[in-house]
Amino acid sequence: MYGRVPPQNEEAERAVLGAILLNEKVLVEITDFLGKDDFYRVAHQNLFAAIVAFRQESSESLDLITLSSYLKRKDQVEECGGLSYISTLTSDVPTMTNAAYYAKILKALSQRRKLLLYASQLKDNAYDESQDIQKVIDEGEQALSKLSNDTAGSDNYFSIKDLVTNAISEIELRSTSGIKNGFESGYAPLDSITGGFKKQEFIIVGARPSIGKTAFALSLTLNMIVKKKYRVGFFSLEMSAASLMERLLTGHSRVDFTHIRKATLKNSEMSAIIDASSSLYDSELYIQDTPNMKLMELRAQARRMKLEHDIQIIFIDYIGLIDAEADARVPRHEQISIISRSLKQLARELDVPVVCLSQVGRQADGVEPKLSDLRDSGSIEQDADVVILLHRDVTKNRTDDEEQREKNNIQETKIIMAKNRNGETGMFSLAFVSNIVRFEEMEFSHKYVAGNNPNA
Repeated sequence: MYGRVPPQNEEAERAVLGAILLNEKVLVEITDFLGKDDFYRVAHQNLFAAIVAFRQESSESLDLITLSSYLKRKDQVEECGGLSYISTLTSDVPTMTNAAYYAKILKALSQRRKLLLYASQLKDNAYDESQDIQKVIDEGEQALSKLSNDTAGSDNYFSIKDLVTNAISEIELRSTSGIKNGFESGYAPLDSITGGFKKQEFIIVGARPSIGKTAFALSLTLNMIVKKKYRVGFFSLEMSAASLMERLLTGHSRVDFTHIRKATLKNSEMSAIIDASSSLYDSELYIQDTPNMKLMELRAQARRMKLEHDIQIIFIDYIGLIDAEADARVPRHEQISIISRSLKQLARELDVPVVCLSQVGRQADGVEPKLSDLRDSGSIEQDADVVILLHRDVTKNRTDDEEQREKNNIQETKIIMAKNRNGETGMFSLAFVSNIVRFEEMEFSHKYVAGNNPNA
């Protein structure tokens, strides 16, 4: 602190402790947000901890006499300041009604001390060139985020009266206004099952290679930024931002993708692309395309997108390319477990849905994939709130209608809702229009077969 006394208020500390000794109900009022480390003086820290322990262990009423007896039995008298000092605390209480106010003063001062400590540690870590700078930044952001949440405070429990009232109000609002409590995908059958992607949900989209995971994620993104006007963050660890932009343009303009790639565009196609670009230009999509991105760097960039643009949903393509920065001796499935848990925590921290693509194991070739086929780790299945699996059967005999659709670049793709923690599971079909690399609804896709949800 360079010779400066850290923020503290001994008078307020004495007043809080004295108020507790005069009326133990004060302890109930303040322990929800105040702990022993929020006191600056060590004797006060020890005394507060002893009072809390006494209340937990003893059925006697709390006062100077019973507390003194307890401290003697525990041999804690001197570390709490001595009996003479403790007896003076009750005379330092200006008014009992302000005890909670004094406690809040102590909490604010404690937060200031923690902020100074974090800043000092961050400075030391920044000077230490042996530490990875991205790790230093990520740990600093996590510390500040935790400090901010602690400062805001939160209740440890809710009254059912408040919960019932809030739930009814929310249900009535959605019923009368049609407003959903999730972010709509733009596909009616998917939204019918999920009710939209919810805040704090960790959503996995899995499929075998070449089935269209990235195309599906981009189709969702296109629907969200153009139709729904959502603010979207997209982390592409496999494709460049320029390549993603070409796919978005072909999907939105409906111009054949090969014509764009080979630069064989007709005038009418070029006009369609320009019109599409105008629409996309006004949307809010933020793309990060660093390959093999480190986990902590991804988290830091996501926080930045949230802070600077208040993004409403995040897409990640894909989980297998994220660098967990773990020791090389750590098995890959354990690294994926670390990444999966971290992404789930990120969804909760930023209060947004996180949609992450994942590979499905080779055992699912030619058959409908299931939860256990998710590659590298069972933790993905466990951590995910929603798991969507894509499947296209390339081995079966085609009907005349299916052959005609394929001639028109339309490939029926099953969308399997394999897990839905807060709703039903089911299955429906979308059309993958291969020449514009986009998924669209099929006439029969509104009729999905709903099943029981084993994860509810």
